[in-house]
Amino acid sequence: MYKKTVYLSGLTAVLALTGCASHYELAGIQRTRVLVDSRYDATPDAEAARFMEPFKHKVDSVMGPVVGEVDHEMVAHRPESDLSNLLADIMVWSARSYNEKVDFGVYNMGGIRAALSKGKVTYGDVLDIAPFENKICFVTLTGEKVLELFSQMAHTGGEAVSHGVELVFTRDHKLKSARLNGKEIDPKATYRIATLDYLAQGNDKMEAFKSATNVVSPQASSNNTRFLIMNYFKEQTAQGKVVNSHKEGRIRVE
Repeated sequence: MYKKTVYLSGLTAVLALTGCASHYELAGIQRTRVLVDSRYDATPDAEAARFMEPFKHKVDSVMGPVVGEVDHEMVAHRPESDLSNLLADIMVWSARSYNEKVDFGVYNMGGIRAALSKGKVTYGDVLDIAPFENKICFVTLTGEKVLELFSQMAHTGGEAVSHGVELVFTRDHKLKSARLNGKEIDPKATYRIATLDYLAQGNDKMEAFKSATNVVSPQASSNNTRFLIMNYFKEQTAQGKVVNSHKEGRIRVE
């Protein structure tokens, strides 16, 4: 099972006295990591456990149901990873429910907040991965703006893109080449993209999305990415499939 890391920040202040008044001045900032894992289960606090028990039962009943299964541990990292590939592909998979035919999907690395352990995937696991209220969104960009978008991805080191996208970045964060389904991006063509409403607003340094046209952004809670991810896993389970996304060279650095 993957481990979660909690970041704690500590502030050191110096008290300075001037007459009868006092004030604080920031002297420095320190940050450290505290690894939260099974070591903390060795000596549980009985009183705390009793206090948490009624809440634990309710949370487990909501977060515990299994929605699917993965055949190996999946994590997200730049420039490309199995988990980020999966989420971008789920954006494309979801388009059919909206009568949308898209050319590719985009998901932001910063929005992927956990990993998936090998085996059963629960509602809680999906919520850990996609804890925000981001919803699916469909936009159209010209090929020129698509190249601009991919250049912005090169600058950040890579974002999640769906199957069929082939990007090559230079080591100094420039876009070297961009292909879709084996063909160079045509600057004069238009491309339909499935992404998140958060990104469609130009966030996470993907400002090319600000030039999008024909924006379709359904805002009902059912369009939240966590529900789309769960729907995907449920369908795979119904078909007797175990999810097995892998890296496949969608983004390379040369």
